[in-house]
Amino acid sequence: MSELWSDLSLWTSLSLFLLYVVVDWLYAMYTLSVTKLKPARAATIGAGMYVLLAYGVISYSHNILYLVPIGAGSWIGTYLAVWWERRETKDKV
Repeated sequence: MSELWSDLSLWTSLSLFLLYVVVDWLYAMYTLSVTKLKPARAATIGAGMYVLLAYGVISYSHNILYLVPIGAGSWIGTYLAVWWERRETKDKV
């Protein structure tokens, strides 16, 4: 277990956290694009999302502790996307 902690990088953790904020925001936008039947937008977002996800998979496959910033970033990304969409929907009403 101590080997996991010694291999943990603050910068990698921070970059994964921020990356997964973006990835989960993109995932929420992807879902909204699919439900609104916008195929080009959904396909573009989906492709970008999978490219970004690859970095996270490579990182946490070397050290499981990187799942902590990934989970936190994912939660925040989804929350922000839904909050933003709700705000946009209220402005249109």
